[in-house]
Amino acid sequence: MTNLNVSPSRGTQDLSETGSGPIEHQRVAAEPSAEPHRSALADLSEVVRDYWVYRELLYQFVLRDIRIRYKQAVMGFAWAIFMPMLIVLAGMVVRIAMSHLSGGGVERAAMAGIAVRALPWAFFVGAIGFANTSLIANQNLVTKIYFPREVLPVASVFAQAFDTAVGSLGLVLLLPVLGVGFSLALLWIPVLALLLFLFTWAAALFLSSANLFFRDVKYLVQVILMFGIFFTPVFFEPVMMGPLGAKLMMMNPVAPILEGIRLTVVEGQGLLAPIMEALPSGETVLVWSPWYLAYSAGWALLGLLGASLLFHRLEFLFAEYA
Repeated sequence: MTNLNVSPSRGTQDLSETGSGPIEHQRVAAEPSAEPHRSALADLSEVVRDYWVYRELLYQFVLRDIRIRYKQAVMGFAWAIFMPMLIVLAGMVVRIAMSHLSGGGVERAAMAGIAVRALPWAFFVGAIGFANTSLIANQNLVTKIYFPREVLPVASVFAQAFDTAVGSLGLVLLLPVLGVGFSLALLWIPVLALLLFLFTWAAALFLSSANLFFRDVKYLVQVILMFGIFFTPVFFEPVMMGPLGAKLMMMNPVAPILEGIRLTVVEGQGLLAPIMEALPSGETVLVWSPWYLAYSAGWALLGLLGASLLFHRLEFLFAEYA
């Protein structure tokens, strides 16, 4: 049965049909017009409502993205482990080269630190890489059918989260070999994972919409993701950069999350107290501060609110620029 009504919140004609496929839950209508006098709270409430109403559509897009990634793939789900493994191997090459220069060796703790940070970094890079072009890749849907466009970049984030969940199984098996045991500090992992997920969600919304209006954003993002690993504590710890360098590195919103994961998993440290470390030169470096966690949380939460609002208010232009 088909219900035809007028959406009072968007002023557009909606056509909703029951069904299980991704198209059957979409509103087939003209693009909604901009409503500049609506409050930010009203727009954000509408975004939340759209996510709930179109949750089945989001689910179908996530399934589609996962199926596309693994369809006719020789390695199958091994691809979920392949990317983090490459990052770990690259990090080991860097650390071995540094150890030869300093005359030391590479400890198992250093290897474990690279491993536990490689997986979330691979999630961030993969999710942003797919989400950045999600609107343009689906321009046939964006230009012809109305539905909340947010589901396209968000589906890419969820699909990458599935890959990361598969890869985490391999990491769980590897860590005991590297001498990492269980501690109560692991209770911080869900918090850190959630912050990374929310920040990635925010970045996906912002960058996907920006790439629709400025097509060279795609190339800029590729460059940043390629070299961003050298400005993020993946291959090395911030303490290795000295007091000032450590503080500058931790200004990267992803850095406190990755460093927090290393401290909790590898070192068994809690995150509610500052951690200082002494260098061979006698200098002390602030390795961790609870304010680092608050800093990343602010980027994640406020960034998601801001990106969602911006995406929602620009959405009526998407069909024109797609």
